[in-house]
Amino acid sequence: MKIQERTGAGAGRSAAPAGPSVGDRLPTPPRERKPALAALAVLLILVGALGATMLVLQAGDRIEVVKITQEIPAGQAVTDSNTTSVMVADDPGINYVKWSQLDALKKLKAVTTIPGGVVAVGEMFGEEANVPEGKSLVGLSLKEGQYPAGLKSGATVAAYRVGGTSRSDSGDGETDGSGGSTGGDAVIVEKAVVDYVKETKGDDLVSSTNLPVTLLVDDAQAAALTQAASNGEVALVLVTGN
Repeated sequence: MKIQERTGAGAGRSAAPAGPSVGDRLPTPPRERKPALAALAVLLILVGALGATMLVLQAGDRIEVVKITQEIPAGQAVTDSNTTSVMVADDPGINYVKWSQLDALKKLKAVTTIPGGVVAVGEMFGEEANVPEGKSLVGLSLKEGQYPAGLKSGATVAAYRVGGTSRSDSGDGETDGSGGSTGGDAVIVEKAVVDYVKETKGDDLVSSTNLPVTLLVDDAQAAALTQAASNGEVALVLVTGN
């Protein structure tokens, strides 16, 4: 009887050793706080956000300006055919010529030769033509038939004397020493550049008035061309080089 009671008393006990209770866990060391690193991280985030905002603002602040598409010799003006519009970032330090100012720009002259592919700035142009050394500008007033259709600034032409007679005393068509002849129907200038011509639209009717044209020629050819122009004896022909 005593043996059975002892056995029954131990039957409810577990054979495995009792583990520590939940409340008896070892304490963990406290985490070390680094406020300096946290502040640096916040600062970097703010700087990055500010930089991105500035880039967006600069990209959106763009203006439409004039771009030169073809070389413009010194003393010549811009036209619809040698310019185009392009968008650039606005920069107060650069004197861009805005596309809305193109008509006003056509009245000015290139101070020096302007290569094609550059953006126009105000310093490239002036109210007076800066004529290259050894060159002269000669004005003509041409009737219909004395100039080719579609004549534009920058074109290369030859100037002929037409409808006139020899200006030499002997009347034999002597040359004037500049490569041209003083006689009738002769070449006055073999190659000249059209510095200015009043542009006309394709659907415009033929005007009853003369067409004003300015040619850039060598100094030695200016006198003969001016003389023929004063008598209305000049005709222009497009030549190689256009």
